[in-house]
Amino acid sequence: MVVVTKRKGETKDSIFRKFTRTFIEENIIDDVRKKQFYKKPSILRKEKEKHRFALKKPFKKVNITKT
Repeated sequence: MVVVTKRKGETKDSIFRKFTRTFIEENIIDDVRKKQFYKKPSILRKEKEKHRFALKKPFKKVNITKT
């Protein structure tokens, strides 16, 4: 939960900017988007495995020669 306290002499705009900054830093939008739709455990497992495989896969070496 994002809590922003008002200090003496702060305007509404500065408080709103603080709120949006902390909202973005805590990745609340990403969490809401992930939880917006239900994903079956089998699909989550496949996505995790796909991500793990992509990290393991080595990059292709490309030989660049000047001609």
